[in-house]
Amino acid sequence: MESVYSKAKVCQENGSCLPLDPDLTNLMAVSRDYDNLLWAWKGWRDVTGQAILPSFPEYVDLSNKAAQLNGYADAGASWRSQYETSSLEEQLEKIYLELQPLYLNLHAYVRRALYRHYGANYINLQGPIPAHLLGNMWAQSWSNIYELVVPFPSASQVDATPAMKSQNWTAQRMFEEADKFFQSLGLLPLPPEFWDKSMLEKPKDGRDVVCHASAWDFYNGKDFRIKQCTVVNMEDLIVIHHEMGHVQYFMQYKDQPLTFREGANPGFHEAIGDVLALSVSTPKHLHSIGLLDNEGEESEINYLMSIALDKIAFLPFGYLIDQWRWRVFDGSINKKDYNQEWWNLRLKYQGLCPPVPRSQEDFDPGAKFHIPANVPYLRYFVSFVIQFQFHEALCRAAGHTGPLYKCDIYQSKEAGKLLLGLSQPWPEAMKLITGQPNMSATAIMNYFQPLLDWLITKNKEQGETLGWPQYDWTPYSGTDLVAEEANTFLKEYEKTALIVWHDYVEAAWNYNTNITLYNQNSKLEKNFLMAQHTLYYGTKALQFNITNFTDPLLKRILWKLREMERAILPQDDLMEYNQLLTNMETIYNMGDVCSEEGPCMFLEPDLLKVMAFSRNYNELLWAWQGWRDTMGQQLRPIYTRFVELSNKAARLNGHTDTGASWRQIYESPTLEQDLEQLYQQLEPLYLNLHAYVRRALYNYYGSQYINLKGSIPAHLLGNMWGQSWINIIDLVIPFPLSTRINVTMLMKSQHWTPYKMFEEADKFFQSLGLFPVLPEFWAKSMLEKPGDGRAMSCQASAWDFYDGKDFRIKQCTGVNMEDLISVFHEMGHIQYFMQYKNLPLPLRDGANPGFHEAIGDVAALSVSSLKYLHNSDLLINEIEDYESEINFLMSIALKKIAFIPFSYLVDQFRWRVFDGRITKQFYNKKWWDLRLKYQGLCPPVPRSEEDFDPGSKFHIAGNVPYIRYFISFVIQFQFHEALCQAAGHKGPLHTCNIYSSQEAGKLLGDVMKLGFSKPWPEAMKMITGQYNMSAKPLMEYFKPLLDWLIAENVRNEEVLGWPEFAEKKVRILPLSLNSTNTVAGQWLLLAMCLLLMLLIASLLYEAVAEQYRTSDPDKEGTFPGIPGKIPHAVRSQYLLFILSLFLLLSVVLLSVCVFFLNSKKHWNFSSNREQSEK
Repeated sequence: MESVYSKAKVCQENGSCLPLDPDLTNLMAVSRDYDNLLWAWKGWRDVTGQAILPSFPEYVDLSNKAAQLNGYADAGASWRSQYETSSLEEQLEKIYLELQPLYLNLHAYVRRALYRHYGANYINLQGPIPAHLLGNMWAQSWSNIYELVVPFPSASQVDATPAMKSQNWTAQRMFEEADKFFQSLGLLPLPPEFWDKSMLEKPKDGRDVVCHASAWDFYNGKDFRIKQCTVVNMEDLIVIHHEMGHVQYFMQYKDQPLTFREGANPGFHEAIGDVLALSVSTPKHLHSIGLLDNEGEESEINYLMSIALDKIAFLPFGYLIDQWRWRVFDGSINKKDYNQEWWNLRLKYQGLCPPVPRSQEDFDPGAKFHIPANVPYLRYFVSFVIQFQFHEALCRAAGHTGPLYKCDIYQSKEAGKLLLGLSQPWPEAMKLITGQPNMSATAIMNYFQPLLDWLITKNKEQGETLGWPQYDWTPYSGTDLVAEEANTFLKEYEKTALIVWHDYVEAAWNYNTNITLYNQNSKLEKNFLMAQHTLYYGTKALQFNITNFTDPLLKRILWKLREMERAILPQDDLMEYNQLLTNMETIYNMGDVCSEEGPCMFLEPDLLKVMAFSRNYNELLWAWQGWRDTMGQQLRPIYTRFVELSNKAARLNGHTDTGASWRQIYESPTLEQDLEQLYQQLEPLYLNLHAYVRRALYNYYGSQYINLKGSIPAHLLGNMWGQSWINIIDLVIPFPLSTRINVTMLMKSQHWTPYKMFEEADKFFQSLGLFPVLPEFWAKSMLEKPGDGRAMSCQASAWDFYDGKDFRIKQCTGVNMEDLISVFHEMGHIQYFMQYKNLPLPLRDGANPGFHEAIGDVAALSVSSLKYLHNSDLLINEIEDYESEINFLMSIALKKIAFIPFSYLVDQFRWRVFDGRITKQFYNKKWWDLRLKYQGLCPPVPRSEEDFDPGSKFHIAGNVPYIRYFISFVIQFQFHEALCQAAGHKGPLHTCNIYSSQEAGKLLGDVMKLGFSKPWPEAMKMITGQYNMSAKPLMEYFKPLLDWLIAENVRNEEVLGWPEFAEKKVRILPLSLNSTNTVAGQWLLLAMCLLLMLLIASLLYEAVAEQYRTSDPDKEGTFPGIPGKIPHAVRSQYLLFILSLFLLLSVVLLSVCVFFLNSKKHWNFSSNREQSEK
C-alpha cells in the first residue's frame, strides 16, 4: 500500500505524469481553475485509492488479529490504549463540540468567498463545499486559498513566502532557523549526523521517494534525521518546525529505556514543534527575523485568519480519519461501505462533498498517506488542541502579557525549561506544564476569540447559514440532463398513480372499518396492484442518473420513486409478505380477553378502560397479561418470517436491512447518534418523574408490589403499554387540595359528543387562518365505533384518498380529555394533507415522519393550556397559583415525558431485530431489556420466549415505524416555542395559547405546504430559525415541574433510576444462579455424573475380580491402599459402590431438576426483592 502511494502519478493526455509532491500539491495550492483542480483531485484518487482497495481489507484483518493477540478487541482499541484513559472518545467528542462553533463560522465565511469566485453552479450557500476547491489535496488545510478569503486585502498579510524568496532562502537555511529557535530556549542543538544524513530536499536523480515529511530516530542516541521534499515557502517553514519538534523530543528522551522513548501520548509528540511554530508564525517573530513589515489591527485579523485556515480548518479532518478507521476495525463499517461512510463523515464533520460522484469501487481514504501507511491520525487532532494549552503555559512562563495570539517565546529559557518536563505520563506532564491534567479547548478558543467575534459579525451581516442543511446538493457537472423524457415520465406516473393509490386506500379503509374476509381479500388485491405499479415506475426511475440533474425538485421526486419498499419483492414473496402483514393486523384487531365469570373484552374500549380506571392489582394484571397472551403466541411465528421478507425487500432496495431503510427517509447519516444525544438531554426529566411516580405507587400498593429502588411493574401506570401515565393522575397529583383540572368531567356534564370534539378541533385550525375540513370529511369519516357489532380497527388514524378533497379520520372516540388530544393529533394530519395536496404525489408527505406527527400535537399544546380550557368553558375558574400550575404541568408530563423512552425504544428494538443483533430466540428477553433500560419498567409476571410482548402494540403488528413519535415529541415543543413567538406570547412557554393567531397559522401553513419538497432541516429553519432538532424548548416548558420534582425527590431521599433490578434466578440448594451460571452448572453436573459412573464401574470390577482371584479368605488384600483380609476389602468395596451409586442418583436428580428449571427459559426483571427470591 505504501509503495502504491509513493509511486503514484497522475498522467495528462499528452503523456506527461505528475507525482503528488511537489507537482500535484503545487497545482492544488495555486490553481483557481475549477476543472483543472478537479482533474488533479480525481486523478490522484483514481491512481491511489482504487489500487490500494484490494489490499486494505486483508490489512484490516491482520491488524485486528495482531490487536486481538495483544489482548485488545480490535486495532482501534489498541490504538486508543496509548492514551491510557477509558473515556478518551467521550473527552474528544466534548472538545470537538466546544470547537464546532468556530469551525462552522469559518466554514460559512470561506464558502461565501468561494461563491464569489466560482459562482452558484459550483457553490451552494446552504450546502457543503466541493472538496477540491480549498487549496489542498485533502482539504485539511485551507491556507493556500488565503488570497480568496483574506478579511482585509489592503492591509498587510502574514505570508513570509515573498520575502523568503527575495532573500534567497534555501531549505538548509529554513532548518537552520528552526534549530536556532530551539537553541534560543535552552534546548539541544542538532548533532552533526542530522545535517550529514537527513534528506531536506527532493533528490534530483529521478528516484521514487516518499515525500511525506517525517522525523526519524535511529535509536543510537546520535542519529536523528528528517525526510522532507522542502519547498521555500511559509507553509513548509511551519512544517519544518513541526518535524524539528519531533527531533528535539528524540534528543530529550534518548537516555530513557528504549520502551519509554515515545511521547507522553502520541499527540504530545505532534504538538511540540507546532507550539514553537505558533511563535514562529507571529507577525512579531517574522518581523524580528526580517520576513515581515509592522502590523496593524486589520493585519492582526488577517494573521488570525491565516492561522485559522491551517489550524481550525484541520480540526474536523484530524478528528474524522480515525473515527472512520475505528469503525472499520470494529466492523461497524464493512468493505462495500468504505467509501460511502468516509464521505458521510467528511460531510458530517467538515461539510465537504465530492465534486464528482463516488462509488464503492473508489477508495478515497487511500488518497491520504496515513491510511495506506497505517499511521494513527487522532494524534494530530489531540496535538492541535493541546499545542494551544502548551503555548498558553509557555507564554506565561516567558512573561508574556496581552492577547495569546501575539505571544512569541523566542529566547525564553523559562519556557524552554518548562518544555523539558514532558517525560512524565501524559496527564502528569500536562499538569506540570499547564497546571491541570486534562485536555481542554479553552486555550484554542481564547487564541482565536478576536477572529471568532469578527466572523460572527461578518456572517450575520451577510446572512450566512451555519452548517450545510442542503447536504445532498452536488455541484454542477457541466451537463444538464433534465430532459423532456424525465418530465414526461413523471407526468405519466402522476396520472396513473393517483388512480392506483386511491383504489388501494379505499380498499384499506373498507377493511379497517369492517373486518371481513371479502374486505381483506379486496385489500390484498389492491395492494398487489399498487405494488406492481410501484415496481414498474420505480424500475424506470432507476434508469435516470439523478446525480447530474440540476433541478432539485426533479432529483427529489426520482429519488423518492426509486425506493420501492415491499413492491420490489418477487411476486410470491410479495403476496406472502402482504398476507403475513394482514394476518398480524387481523389478529391484533380481533383480539379479546375472556374471563371465567364475565364476557370477553376487546382492547378498545373495554380493556383500555380497565387499565385506565381500575386500581385493583390483580384485575390490572389479568387485563395486562391476558392481552399479551392473546397476541404474542399467535404473532411470534408470523413476525419471524415477516422480518425475513422485510429485510429481503430492504436489501433489494439497496439497504443493509429494514431498519436502515426506515432511517434513510430522515436523510441524515448521523440520525442514531443525534437521537441518542436528544434522549440523554431528556433523561434527567424522565428519571425524576419516574422516581416521583414510583413513590406514589408505593404509597398506594405498598412494598409487596413496589420497590423504591427498583423498576415499576408495567401494568400499574394506567395504560396497556405504560406509554402514558395520565390515567393515574389521581394517585400522583402533587397538590390534591389545590384546584384539580378534570376536563373529562366537564365535557360529559356539558354533553360533549365525539362530533363536537372534532368541530372544536376544526374551529381551532380555522382560527389560525388554516383550511376548514371539507364536506367529504364529515360525510365519510368514522368518528365513533359503530354499534352494529362489526369487527374493526379502533387505532385512531387519518386518511388521504389522493383526490384532493377526500380526507377522513377513523377513531373510536370517547368523550374524555385524552381522546380530545388524540382528535387534535389526527386533525393535524388532515390539515397537513390539505396543505400539500397540490404537490406532485411523491412529495405529498411530511418533511419527515416526525413533522407529520407533530403538527396536531402542537395545536394540542395550546388546547391543553389553562387559558384555552378556561376560554372553552372546560375550566371553571382561570388558575394562576403555583400549586395548580405544578398540577397542570404534571398532567402534561404524565402524557409527554412518560412517553419519551417508550417512543425511543420501540424502534431501537426493531432496528436490532432487523440487523440481526437481536435474534428470534431472544425477542422477548431483549424487548424487556430495553423496557427496563429506558423506561425502568418490568413485567409483573415472568415472561418467556414463548411470549411475544412487542406484538401487543399495534405498531409492531401493523409494521408502522415508531421513531417518528419520539421525534415528534421533541420537535413539537420547538414548533410551539416558534409559534408562540410569532403570536407575540409573553411569559412561560407552558402558558402559551396560539388560538386565533394568524401569524402563527401562516408560519405553520407555510411549512406544511412544503410537504416533502425540501429536506426537513430547511422546513425546521423556516419555522424555528435553525436547522437542528433540540430538546431545549421541551426542557424549558417543563422547567418549573423539573425544579419541583428535584426538590420533592431530594426531600423524600428518592433514588433516581432502578439499581435494584435482578434477572430471574434459579435457586438450587443454597445457590441462586442466573441463566448463564445455570447452563455452566449443568455441564459441571454432567461431568460429575460421568466421573462417578467411571468410579462405580471401576469399584464393581475390582470387587468382583478380587473375589474370583482367590478363594483363600485369609489372604491379604488392599482397599483403598490399606492392607486387610480379602472378605473385608470386598465388603468395603461393595459398601463404597452402594454409596457411589447413591451419589450418582442424587447428582442425576439434581441435574434433571436444574435442567428443567432452566429449560423453561423464564426470566423476569423485578422491582420486588421478595419476588426475585421466590
